[in-house]
Amino acid sequence: MAGRNGRTVRDLRRGNRTAVLQRLYFDGPLSRFELGPATGLSSGSVSNVVADLVGDGLVEEAGSVDSDGGRPRTLLRVAPHSGQMIGVDVGETRVRVELFDLALTELARTERPLTPQGYDVDVIVGHIRDGIAEVLGAEQAAPGRLLGVGVGVPGIVEHTPDRGAVVHGQTIGWSAVPLERLLRATSPLPDTVPYFIDNGAKTLGQAEMWFGAGRGARNAVVVLFGSGVGACLVTPEVEHGRAVEWGHLTVRVRGRRCRCGAPGCLEAYAGAESLLARWREEGGRPPEGADEETALTAMLAAAYPPEGIAPDPVALAVLEETAEYLGAGLSDLINLFQPERILIGGWAGLQLGARFLPAVRRHATTYALRHPADKVAIDLGRLGPDAVTVGAAILPLADFFAGGGRRPEPSGEDRLPAWRTALRERAPR
Repeated sequence: MAGRNGRTVRDLRRGNRTAVLQRLYFDGPLSRFELGPATGLSSGSVSNVVADLVGDGLVEEAGSVDSDGGRPRTLLRVAPHSGQMIGVDVGETRVRVELFDLALTELARTERPLTPQGYDVDVIVGHIRDGIAEVLGAEQAAPGRLLGVGVGVPGIVEHTPDRGAVVHGQTIGWSAVPLERLLRATSPLPDTVPYFIDNGAKTLGQAEMWFGAGRGARNAVVVLFGSGVGACLVTPEVEHGRAVEWGHLTVRVRGRRCRCGAPGCLEAYAGAESLLARWREEGGRPPEGADEETALTAMLAAAYPPEGIAPDPVALAVLEETAEYLGAGLSDLINLFQPERILIGGWAGLQLGARFLPAVRRHATTYALRHPADKVAIDLGRLGPDAVTVGAAILPLADFFAGGGRRPEPSGEDRLPAWRTALRERAPR
């Protein structure tokens, strides 16, 4: 029966379970006594919800603490082994697939390298399908414990009622690719296991906001810096994060041609692919046949050699110019969104940031308006190169929370508002 506000008793129970699960997940272990003020529920409601969650195997005891003059209080936590999630990063140099338990502890992983021509849709779908089967087989995991598969991809992701998630990845040659439908057509998983597909910069941002350097911030921009460049904006108005095609901001009129086809994009100067191309054009010599990550490591070593060895002036000049372009690009984010924090992640961002983050900060404050620049902190992300897969795995976890800890049902458009709401309302403290 529905109440005056349209919510049924089932809705209320689900909401109460969600509230308890999320507080235990982010702030636990907690006692029943502490869960009351943390969730706003009465002691009776807390006891009933906890009993249900313990009965479902989702919550377990985690020791006890002394109380003021009474019996010790039992501490509770979310049971890490009560569910599993898969996170997939369709990156620019590889497809990475990881299996996590409910506490986001990595259980298994596999990677498939990509060549520059490796974005054939069938190849990517095959890598994801085989990677899922491999990580499940490595842990001998039961698909029934799997809460879902999250996938981070380059480009704009459109969620449609008839084709599911559709990817518009102009820089990789994808035009309206119905990725969710293609994955389901060859999936090794039961139909009840849902797929959640979103932009890779957004999943990186979600991971850093939940568990990394963004935790506690209300306004932040998380930058993904790899072969290309992207960003995720998080504000009170878009707490679940919004992917921003920051890499295709024009930084130079009639400038270098970007992978997207337009001239003068930031990505044409600051992305790792273009950075290495500029080094080659100026006479630099990356290792023959090296992939981007190896070539970038070699470029950094040439520009910043051990003491007593002269740096490669060409590599150093290109990197210094890149630091200025990045700083100028960050200044636009500062002026437009006035964030508390800007976090730099992605494999290239983490490599380069360790070397020239102070220079990037200096250029960002030089190009930005003084007032917002004085209020922003620019730092590296804390979660390392796996942050995109962690963020992708958060998508099914958020859906699990939104359903009050209920197991997945068949996927579809009607699921989308639930997991998006859970991402908005997570508010880890």
